[in-house]
Amino acid sequence: MNAETILVTGGSGFLGSALVKHLAAMDSCALVLPARNIQAGFPPSARVLHIQDLDADTDWKQALCGVDKVVHAAARVHVMKEASADPLAEFRKVNVDGTLNLARQAAAAGVKRFIFISSIKVNGERTEPGTACCADDVPAPIDPYGITKMEAEQGLRELASSTSMEVVIIRPVLIYGPGVKANFLSMMKWLSRGVPLPLGAVHNRRSLVALDNLIDLITVCLNHPLAANQTFLVSDGQDVSTTDLLRKTSEALCRPARLIPLPVWIMRGLALLLGRQALAQRLFDSLQVDISKNKQLLGWSPPVSLEQSLRTTARHFSESKNS
Repeated sequence: MNAETILVTGGSGFLGSALVKHLAAMDSCALVLPARNIQAGFPPSARVLHIQDLDADTDWKQALCGVDKVVHAAARVHVMKEASADPLAEFRKVNVDGTLNLARQAAAAGVKRFIFISSIKVNGERTEPGTACCADDVPAPIDPYGITKMEAEQGLRELASSTSMEVVIIRPVLIYGPGVKANFLSMMKWLSRGVPLPLGAVHNRRSLVALDNLIDLITVCLNHPLAANQTFLVSDGQDVSTTDLLRKTSEALCRPARLIPLPVWIMRGLALLLGRQALAQRLFDSLQVDISKNKQLLGWSPPVSLEQSLRTTARHFSESKNS
């Protein structure tokens, strides 16, 4: 196999940085990494280029020189304290205009394949108990992030139909792994301290995806001929309730799980009073995905189990806490 040059955006993020390390270890590829911070600890073999903002005016000519494939992981994600008067417009600048600007320039530069890291939020925020969403379901995004990811997907499909560049869309569920931040990190902090949590009787079903499993699917999609112009959902293939996840994570942390079986209806009521409906949705609703298409079309199954991935995540968390 001849060496390929791959452009990775979002290379300093949680997914992007791990993907860059994985690809850098492969003898068959070279990396181009556009970044705001050149000193971000990228592999010595990577060609790192300074960029400003990801928008409709970004000039990608230098970054795309000699590039065979693109993995576009950069995005405007959830903003905890949104200051914009028009959040949807702000999300569109990056996630739609910025994405399609890059894709058009990539197609013009002769890029063979463009992998877009989208989001399960394109499918929606929840599933009914016992049901799972599929890659080819009708989209049902709710928030600005999900809406703009859907709009970017639509633009990319139109571009693929009118150029020779192939497009692959991957929609991950919640990603966890070594170095995870946000709510998953907060959960590990509470569990490691042995704090009692009122989440011992939550019987929902949630799909998660380990960082290693997502990177493995991206790597397959870089080269598999049947991945061209397809959309894939990705998870560990092991759905768990919030209660089960807390117990398994506590076990991985070697800590007892102190879970109080408070009825969910009480906690939903408290969340409503406190204005934390979004958190309640993530804790109590189900969101399951069907990844059978990945197996049928690509021969892909998650190589790492949920339990293995939680142990790796917990070990990194403990080592970071003690360093």
